[in-house]
Amino acid sequence: MTNTHAIKQPMTRRITMSAMCIALYCVVMYFTQAFAFGAYQIRIATAIYSLGFFFPWLTIPMGFANALSNMLMGGFGVFDILGGALAGVLTTGSCALLGRLRTGWAPYTVAFPVTLIPALLVPIWLAPALGMPYWPLAVNLLVGQFFPGVVSAVLITVMKKYHIKERFSL
Repeated sequence: MTNTHAIKQPMTRRITMSAMCIALYCVVMYFTQAFAFGAYQIRIATAIYSLGFFFPWLTIPMGFANALSNMLMGGFGVFDILGGALAGVLTTGSCALLGRLRTGWAPYTVAFPVTLIPALLVPIWLAPALGMPYWPLAVNLLVGQFFPGVVSAVLITVMKKYHIKERFSL
């Protein structure tokens, strides 16, 4: 009986944390949607992708969080929903990969995927939907994603300093 309990507890914690991160992502998107959609996207919620650095199992849930927020608040249909999910999975997965590298400077590197992946991937479907060329839109998104990239680096640095991963014991 103890073995079964030990196996279920981490899974229950992971599901609970996944649900909390999805909810947090959607709430942040809701309150920032005025500047999170359109040609300049300052999606502060994308900083949450960096949690994959410590919790790689959040990769799929964060893709779902993006798809859900695009479904509820976005206006570009199925391409934006599916593409956003892909961007979330790739960005969180990249942060998870950086977390596995175990280098001294890795926490700061989460800023790169959080900034670059959405900024270079999203214009693939958003540029035609907005009637804009790819590169000007990509540059706009790079500018918009700079702040979430910095926030993600700060978030992971603070979490590492206070040993957040060990406190969750997942």
